[in-house]
Amino acid sequence: MNINLTLIGQTISFALFVLFCMKFVWPALISMMEEREKKIADGLEAADRADKDLELAQKKATQQLREAKEEAAAIIEQANKRANQIVEEAKVQAVAEGNRLKQAAEAQIEQDVNRAKEDLRGKVATLVLAGAEKVLGASIDENASSELVNQLAAEL
Repeated sequence: MNINLTLIGQTISFALFVLFCMKFVWPALISMMEEREKKIADGLEAADRADKDLELAQKKATQQLREAKEEAAAIIEQANKRANQIVEEAKVQAVAEGNRLKQAAEAQIEQDVNRAKEDLRGKVATLVLAGAEKVLGASIDENASSELVNQLAAEL
């Protein structure tokens, strides 16, 4: 056994093994590593995009919330205005109804006063006739007549 020949054989077989690995194994490993590197880079890029999308979504949600609050405030303000308007309309209607009732009451009072005046005229006429009969029937004395007229006036 020759040690040099064994060493040369082992060196040649190692060189063949290295060439075989470089030709067939190494490109497969390199492509797998490049593919893995690309997947990692894509994952990092997707994570960055997701962070940006999240930030954009948060800004959009904040904007929509602000707009919703403003819209709610506008609706509340509009409702308050409408409520005040309804109250004012109710006040106007109440005043109009009060005026109508007041006019109706004044008309009723006027009718009652006119009826009372008519009743008084009838009674006064009756009293005047009764007084005239007494004056004519008793005597034509002026003092007695004025006394009777004063009594009639007191009765009115």
